Amino acid sequence: MADLSKHPCFNADARLRFGRIHLPVAPHCNVQCNFCDRKFSCVNESRPGVTASVMSPTEALAHLKKTVSERSDLSVMGIAGPGDPFANVDATLETLRLVRNDFPDMILCIATNGLGLLEHVRELAALAVSHVTVTVSAVNEDIIQQIYAWILFENRIVKGIDAARILLERQEAGIKALAGNGIIVKVNTIIIPGVNDRHVDEVSVKVAQWGADVQNCIPLLPVAGTPFGTLRQPEPSVIHAIRAAAEKRLPQMAHCSRCRADVCGLLHEKMRSPQ
Repeated sequence: MADLSKHPCFNADARLRFGRIHLPVAPHCNVQCNFCDRKFSCVNESRPGVTASVMSPTEALAHLKKTVSERSDLSVMGIAGPGDPFANVDATLETLRLVRNDFPDMILCIATNGLGLLEHVRELAALAVSHVTVTVSAVNEDIIQQIYAWILFENRIVKGIDAARILLERQEAGIKALAGNGIIVKVNTIIIPGVNDRHVDEVSVKVAQWGADVQNCIPLLPVAGTPFGTLRQPEPSVIHAIRAAAEKRLPQMAHCSRCRADVCGLLHEKMRSPQ
C-alpha cells in the first residue's frame, strides 16, 4: 500500500527526498484558459501545459519502468496534461490501470480543471488514486468568465456566463465527490493581478466547504501571445500576503514548482523526463 506521506507536493517534508514523474498522455483540453499556451515546448521551460512529446498508455508504462529502474526516489506518478486528463479520459484511465497493476505501491495523482471529473471519481477511487489537484481560480461567475475564453461541455463550445456557471457547478460537484470517496484534494488557485487577486479568500472559504484539504496559491506566469501575456507576475510579497490570509481557511502549499507535463525528479530539479 502506498505511503501517502511520500507525496512531495502535498507534504513539504517529503519534497527533498521523494520525487514525482508525470506521464504526458493527455494532449487535449476541454477549456481555454486566458493564461495558457500549449503550442510549444522549450527544454528549459518549466510550466504546466508543456511537454516534449505525447505518449500512449503503453509507451508511458514502458517509460515509467525504465525511469524507475534508473532512480529509486520516485514515489508519485501523476497525469497533468499537457491538456486535461478528463478530456483524454480513455488514455488517462488506461494509463492509471497499467501503472496500478505494475506498481501497486506507487502513489497515483491527477491534476485537472474539474470540468470532466465527476463521472470518473468512483473509478479513481477503485484504482486507489489518492491525490487529485483541481484548479479553481474563482468561485464568482463574473470573474470566472474573465479567466476562461471557453469550455467544451457535452460536445459544444460554451462561452461567457454560461461557461462560468457550468464550470463552477462541475468543480463543486467533483471536489465534493472526491472528498466523499476519501481522496485527498489540493486546489490550485492562479493569482491573476487585477482579475482575482482580491478574491482568493472567497475561493478558500468555498473550496474548504466543498471538502478540499489544501490550497496552492500560484502566481500567474505570463505567457507571450495569450490574453494575460502582458500582465505582470505578482510580486512575492503579494503572494505571501495572500497565502497568509488564505491559511486561516485552508492549509497552504508554498513550495510549488509549476511542473511540466513530462517532469521527472525532485521538485527543485525541475527537469523533464528523459525520452
